[in-house]
Amino acid sequence: VQLQAFGGGLVQAGGSLRLSCAASGRTFSRYGMGWFRQAPGKEREFVAAINFSGSITYYADSVKGRFTISRDNAKNTVYLQMNSLKPEDTAVYYCAADLYGYGDLIHEYDYWGQGTLVTVSS
Repeated sequence: VQLQAFGGGLVQAGGSLRLSCAASGRTFSRYGMGWFRQAPGKEREFVAAINFSGSITYYADSVKGRFTISRDNAKNTVYLQMNSLKPEDTAVYYCAADLYGYGDLIHEYDYWGQGTLVTVSS
């Protein structure tokens, strides 16, 4: 599976962005998908995950209620809708695919996209 994330950009605090992650291959619907982020000088951290069918979602406490993960298996795409953005959400956002689940641990994921930068100004 090859993943390509896009949709990042510069937004003011309180604004919204929607990230997309397009996957290649016919097996996308078998994978749980996750979004992670890495801020400058910090470790990569979990943001959100969704199971293979889209029926179960899971969020980090820091984004719960503000971000929504979803997927369209017909389009081989997973989305991250980000609302009420804060300066501390500034990071490079990565999508990842997990064949066996939809966890919050980096090592559980088998494939990673290249990342898209989100910058939130105060």
